[in-house]
Amino acid sequence: MKNLKPLSYFFIFILVLGFFSDCKGNKKEAIKKQDETLGKLAINKSDFGKTKEGKSVEKFTLKNTNGVEVDIITYGGRITSLKVPNSKGVLENVVLGFDNIEDYENDNPFFGALIGRYGNRIAKGKFSLEGKEYTLVKNNDENHLHGGVIGFDRVIWTATPIEGTKDSSLKLTYLSKDGEEGYPGNLNVTVIYTLTKDNAIEVSYEATSDKTTVVNLTQHAYFNLSADFSKEILDHEIVLNADAFIPVDATLIPTGEIRKVTGTPFDFTSAKKIAKEINSENLQLKLGLGYDHCWVLNGEKETMSFAASAYNEESGRFMEIFTEEPGIQLYTGNFLDGTLPMPNGGTYAHRTGFCLETQHFPDSPNQKDFPSTVLKPGGTYSTKTTFKFSTK
Repeated sequence: MKNLKPLSYFFIFILVLGFFSDCKGNKKEAIKKQDETLGKLAINKSDFGKTKEGKSVEKFTLKNTNGVEVDIITYGGRITSLKVPNSKGVLENVVLGFDNIEDYENDNPFFGALIGRYGNRIAKGKFSLEGKEYTLVKNNDENHLHGGVIGFDRVIWTATPIEGTKDSSLKLTYLSKDGEEGYPGNLNVTVIYTLTKDNAIEVSYEATSDKTTVVNLTQHAYFNLSADFSKEILDHEIVLNADAFIPVDATLIPTGEIRKVTGTPFDFTSAKKIAKEINSENLQLKLGLGYDHCWVLNGEKETMSFAASAYNEESGRFMEIFTEEPGIQLYTGNFLDGTLPMPNGGTYAHRTGFCLETQHFPDSPNQKDFPSTVLKPGGTYSTKTTFKFSTK
């Protein structure tokens, strides 16, 4: 070292300084990345079993900082559990479902499922597009219901978790091939579930097709805000932001009429318990065995607007629904009959769950005066619905 010239010492000094600077910089970057990782809301992935065909089903659990937790499985994109607090802060599940894949594969009324290609009914399983008639699978007597025998509720979706610092999301994708259940076009579908920091679940839908087709997607969760599934949902107070509803015929297909709710049991423009008029002498209620109808929502088309709310006084839980869709189907669990098992014992009895399905109107492909559900190549189907939970 004693033979080194002063200039050499200078270069060594620069190299050493650079080394320590790099170490310091790398350390800062590592700490930054660690902080970002720690700040993200983790999404837990677990095994939910295998289908009869041997296909693996995964369960993803999204949880926010308030403790609200939602479980979603890749079979049907189904919400299997949704834990939200009551007025005392107790977190309990408020959606009907099962704890095993076998029960979901057996006959059940679409518990918690994503519905497609077409939510609700299409008359006689037929419609015409661009001069060509299409015949769909009939799975509801003479009609087509909720996408057919193997609709989106019975396929395996591809899941991608999206962890964020404020919200966490699960992206689900599925390719519905041309001719599936009778529908034209290869339909690429993406649904994103997001659990927000303010206890809301956002459901965003998007789809594209290489042929002209029809699309009407929805989410089919059954709610009981009491979290006691042995109790009926008749004491829930419902509000529907709708001045009109759509009457149906004996097969629950729209007659084409849009009828004002004023003076009828279908008036939920102000808070009313489901029980109040569900057993009224009314032809429409007899046809649906209760409420199983689509309401025409107020508000501007394709803008996010308040659609409905539900309140359970006993638990204090309050749910609000906002949507870009023109309609909402209230279904009061009329076909639940005590044959389906609850996870903790017992069975789901008559009217122990209700659905509020945001959607376009039933049988729109055959109803020229209803908003169109046609999707053409080059176009994008895009819509969003939010379920927000709080207490009173």
